[in-house]
Amino acid sequence: MERMEGVDAGFLYMETPAMHMHTVKVAIIERPGGFDFRRFVDEVVVRLDRLPPFRRRILVDPLRLNHPLWISDREIDPTRHFFRVAVPTPGGMRELEQVIGQIVSVPLDRSVPLWELHVCEGLEGGRIAVVCKLHHAVADGNAANNLLANATGVLTPSGETAVLEKTPSRGRLFRAALAEGTKQALLLPALVGRTLSSLMSLFRLRRDLDHSPPRPIIDTPRTPFNGRLASRRNFATCSLSLDEIKAVKNAQGVSLNDVVLGVVSGALRRWLIARGELPRKSLTAGVPVGVDEPGGRPRLSGNRVSNMFTTLATDIADPHERLQVISKVTDAAKLQQKTLGPNILIDWTQFTPPGGFGVLMRAYSRLGAASWHPAPFNVVVSNVAGPREELVMGDFTLVDLFSVGPLIEGIGLNVTVWSYQDRLNVTVLSCPDLVPDLAPLIAEFEPALAELTKEPA
Repeated sequence: MERMEGVDAGFLYMETPAMHMHTVKVAIIERPGGFDFRRFVDEVVVRLDRLPPFRRRILVDPLRLNHPLWISDREIDPTRHFFRVAVPTPGGMRELEQVIGQIVSVPLDRSVPLWELHVCEGLEGGRIAVVCKLHHAVADGNAANNLLANATGVLTPSGETAVLEKTPSRGRLFRAALAEGTKQALLLPALVGRTLSSLMSLFRLRRDLDHSPPRPIIDTPRTPFNGRLASRRNFATCSLSLDEIKAVKNAQGVSLNDVVLGVVSGALRRWLIARGELPRKSLTAGVPVGVDEPGGRPRLSGNRVSNMFTTLATDIADPHERLQVISKVTDAAKLQQKTLGPNILIDWTQFTPPGGFGVLMRAYSRLGAASWHPAPFNVVVSNVAGPREELVMGDFTLVDLFSVGPLIEGIGLNVTVWSYQDRLNVTVLSCPDLVPDLAPLIAEFEPALAELTKEPA
């Protein structure tokens, strides 16, 4: 039994009927001789000892005095976690994307461990798509990458069996929540002092920066995809050449993440121009940044991530100039985050009120308040370095991998890039009430990369 950290619990508190806080991982797999659903379920279940977070459910204390607990007190019931889905003919990516959109639109059941595997059958060539819904409270992108590595490869039996914990009484839950909350409160004065000192350093830094990062809300233009969320989701994907991305990176003297931002910027700019809706002011991006200590043990659960705000420079027509501006502003944003402290947000989320914050978020969502003001930023852009080698699980081969994070009220577009082998797999998630069809947007990613591969004029 383990107390959930505030940064993880925050994803539970944020969840509303319209804002689902699960992430989605899609594995395209194949197996010689065809696919057997029962065999696949057995392959995963036998590997659950390698995936400790998949055995834990949430347990809330009666008075919500502290964050929930993670507990492994019940056997896993496969019927609550594994589901078969038929992909309509002809079984192409378009049909699969529509099915995934429907899967993503339904929140996870909180009475069991917060994950589901939807096995989508009927794809062209006899392939299978496994759609994993995993709550963000369980793992961020880096932890999910490590879980994937643990789930694949040759299985070596450990000889150990999982030991179930005893479910604590209400009295024990109350006493533990109160004791741990009191201990936590003693850390607050030091955190306040550290935060004030960091804010003063940040203020001095911003005065001297040549390229200031955008300010949330203040510098955010309105777009078609910034508004009130509904419960439905739509999903689209494409793949880009990792070698071409690296070639742009080397030619322009920027980082690989800068090129990803440049491609996203180019695709959004082209799409908005085609719709006649490009704002005069540049779009801004919220970029999740991992803050794990270098060289530490691979983390299998939780979130060690902060957010960085940068420009997408969509007000600049020339793609190479746009990329250089993105790089300079992003460098300034990194410096700004370092000055503020990469863990400052994580430390503050520890003090999120367990009861009140969830009530506030549900009221905000129900009232559609996200449409009353500019969004904090326009789009989430996440870039996760995935496996470079082909992955296998038993005799199942993972042919391709896609991933995307959740939408946030007011920010109805999430672009997640997850690399696999020699390609960057791009996934876009939105709400059809804001963007009815993602196909025209996803079609702009390859042309946006092509613009950057050309020699500057």
